Amino acid sequence: MLKVVRNPTSGTVFLAGGAVLALIGSIGSCVGGGADVEITPFVGSGVQIESGGTVIHVDPRGDYTNAKPADLILITDTPVDHLDPDLIQQLRKPGAPVVLPSTPDDARDAGSRERLLRVPDGLVMNNGDALTLAGVPVEAVAMYDIIPGNPFHAKGEGNGYVITLGGKRIYLSGVTECTPEMRSLEDIDIAFVPMNLPNGRMVPLVAAECVKMIRPAVVYPYHYRELPIDEFVEALSGEPDIEVRVYDWYPS
Repeated sequence: MLKVVRNPTSGTVFLAGGAVLALIGSIGSCVGGGADVEITPFVGSGVQIESGGTVIHVDPRGDYTNAKPADLILITDTPVDHLDPDLIQQLRKPGAPVVLPSTPDDARDAGSRERLLRVPDGLVMNNGDALTLAGVPVEAVAMYDIIPGNPFHAKGEGNGYVITLGGKRIYLSGVTECTPEMRSLEDIDIAFVPMNLPNGRMVPLVAAECVKMIRPAVVYPYHYRELPIDEFVEALSGEPDIEVRVYDWYPS
């Protein structure tokens, strides 16, 4: 079990051994119980994760003035709100791996192809692949839509990722519905789960039910603009072993 301790000065949150204390707030966090893992949310699905001097960026987008240089960059999808070649070059340390979900030849559209071509040394991971990069175990998990309609994320076009860092398994789902691959994940400590996707996909109650299936110790709902977030939080209020953290992913 985990206990949440809030740093009253910085707003940082630490987890250590003990019982769960529910906390909801617009904050980044540090996670202990192993090495500390510091999580810094940015915009949309952009997250910086750091532990033991290793910095990972996922889907960097927007203002990264205060971000740390990356030892590893993971890209879940190829639209412009996930794949920004200029920001990747700005953030990555020399030789840092950049994981992409697709080759230019397999790109979903011309814009995605152009962006992928601008990361010529990117490493493509397909759904189900597992590699160790920058000393970090990385598993690529299928992310896709089940309910039809546009926009549509087809199976194989994008990746969610499970990384193991600081002794924690961290799941970054990308833009997905509650797929069988997602439901089958085990031993997830921290999960980033999307909400409010078009066409009735992953509405708050559906997203909450999916979280109950994978049972992370901590969940961040992300990649949403509207805020019926109280439905998601309330649906998980009876789950004392799951802590919900809410962040404004699209600040005005």
